[in-house]
Amino acid sequence: MKEIALHLLDIVQNSVKAGAAHVDIGFMLDDSALLTMTVRDDGCGMTPEFVAKVRSPFVTTRTTRKVGLGIPLLMQNAMLTGGNVDIESEPGKGTLITATFHTDSIDCLPLGDLASTMATIIMGSPDSPEFSIACSSPKGEMSFSTEEIRTVLEGVSLAEPEVVQWIQQSLQEEIEPILGGIMR
Repeated sequence: MKEIALHLLDIVQNSVKAGAAHVDIGFMLDDSALLTMTVRDDGCGMTPEFVAKVRSPFVTTRTTRKVGLGIPLLMQNAMLTGGNVDIESEPGKGTLITATFHTDSIDCLPLGDLASTMATIIMGSPDSPEFSIACSSPKGEMSFSTEEIRTVLEGVSLAEPEVVQWIQQSLQEEIEPILGGIMR
């Protein structure tokens, strides 16, 4: 993966496959240049045994191939910066993945285009689950929720091209002042 936003895309795809009704995403940048990415879902969850194994690239739930590189690559990229990845999960309740990156490390990946990634995530699953994102840094805070957008759109699909474009532009305008410039 070349960007943190692409790691987000991979983790959220796992949440969708796990049957989540809600996926909550967070990005927090603190004064010490520590970026924390969280993805919490209410999907099927994982057993403690599977959580222990999922860190291996040779463990996957897919039947089309024998390797699963998403979480191992996320862990590698976080650890290269001096960060870490924690996974908490409970069957029937969901999963929380927390990844930390020291953005002042030469090995830290760029954040990437978070707004376009979120628009892609929403367009790819326009009906369910509900997605929310919250970002914070010393520069400010923002939040966005598909539940709120659905109320305003009154039945218009979130996959409509004009809606996707509006979501991407709105997110860009809100995220850029908060996280923009930290890792390009």
